[in-house]
Amino acid sequence: MDDQGLQELARAAMSRVPLDAAALLRREPPARVAAVLDLLPRHFARDVITHLPVELRPAQAAVGELALPGSVGDLMEDAGGALPETASVHDAIEYLRASRDARQITYLYTHDGEERLSGLVVIRDLLLSRPDQPLSEVMLPAPFTLTAAMPASEAIKAAVHRHYPVYPVVDGGGHLIGVVRGWRLFERQAIEITAQSGQMVGVDKEERVYTSLWQAFRMRHPWLQINLLTAFLAGFVVSLFEGTISQIVALAAFLPILAGQSGNTGCQALAITLRGLTLGDLARYPVRRLVGKELVLGALNGGFTGLVAGAAMWWTAAHTHNPQAPMLALVIWLAMVGGCTLSGLFGVMVPLALRRFGADPVTASSIFLTTGTDIAGMGLMLALATALVL
Repeated sequence: MDDQGLQELARAAMSRVPLDAAALLRREPPARVAAVLDLLPRHFARDVITHLPVELRPAQAAVGELALPGSVGDLMEDAGGALPETASVHDAIEYLRASRDARQITYLYTHDGEERLSGLVVIRDLLLSRPDQPLSEVMLPAPFTLTAAMPASEAIKAAVHRHYPVYPVVDGGGHLIGVVRGWRLFERQAIEITAQSGQMVGVDKEERVYTSLWQAFRMRHPWLQINLLTAFLAGFVVSLFEGTISQIVALAAFLPILAGQSGNTGCQALAITLRGLTLGDLARYPVRRLVGKELVLGALNGGFTGLVAGAAMWWTAAHTHNPQAPMLALVIWLAMVGGCTLSGLFGVMVPLALRRFGADPVTASSIFLTTGTDIAGMGLMLALATALVL
């Protein structure tokens, strides 16, 4: 097998995003694909494998169990293009001409006498400068950097408002040890955000369409058992007002309506809170202000939807000649306002509380949110009916 041909194929794959790199490798025999994957950085090879047909994947690659990168080091690749800041523009251009990976170099990086990262040079600035100028006069000093040990999620938050094509990675002493492509960070961000909808209903972020039946069952079923236990709490609350329901049968028809409306309101607040946690927005936006906003939104949404629900209750009760029709309509309206207001509060506080106690706010929030909104909404409606009607 031609080593030079493999190296060229590996470089061609590295110049593309994983999906396109996999399309390039599909033309090659399995042995050659495996050899090329061995030459690629581990994180990049892992991404390419997920896009390869099953027959071209290495036997040891358990794609369904591939974990998302946990740190910047998992996303890092070789820096390339590092020169002393005393080097001239002419030296830098000659370096680029001689480099076999010049197309992979977005910025040139400079280091001081102790080989610590001191700046970066934009290629455009390099071409517009005099050949005899030192890079110290052309570089952008003190560039934004990441560290290899930094969690990928924290790197995303730090980079989300910068949108640079490449981020330098340094060690504890400030020495350049690699770079991270901006598209890799935002690919990770997209994966995290799209995984949230599945995690909120007990689908693990590692589960994919090709995950085996038994493995998918083991990932999903424990959360369904927990959800069942919490549902018993809501059922217990309803059972406490069995006498009220037996006397005012119309209330039974409005229990799922109230639960669904307050649950949806809570899920809206939950989605915004989880998005804020993922993108780091809550580091700049006070939690107290978010809570107040969601309380007002919940009250407004509950008030206007409660008008429709209250009118429906009034019509239902009047149709059955119930003299308490106006009071029942008021009960439904108050319950809708209260339930939606509380669900907005739960949508913010549940994920924040879970994170405070070390639990995954994405995976566990939906279960506790559903229980809280059901108990608050249905319990409030039945308590108000008992107090105001009976």
